[in-house]
Amino acid sequence: MNNKFYLRLTELRKEHNISRSDLAQKLNVSVRLISYWENAKRECDFDMLLKISNFFSVSTDYLLGKDDY
Repeated sequence: MNNKFYLRLTELRKEHNISRSDLAQKLNVSVRLISYWENAKRECDFDMLLKISNFFSVSTDYLLGKDDY
């Protein structure tokens, strides 16, 4: 995997003190799916990438590791 999505998602979730369960509920996905993303076992689709970006108020480039802010 060339992107840093799994690292950035985990970092953002922990920085905001949000559990996997809480994040899953906010994004309307399963806790297992959050776990898969954070462990780089699956990638999210474009629509979910945008939803996560909006939720954490960061750019999609940041989530993918293309920008450091």
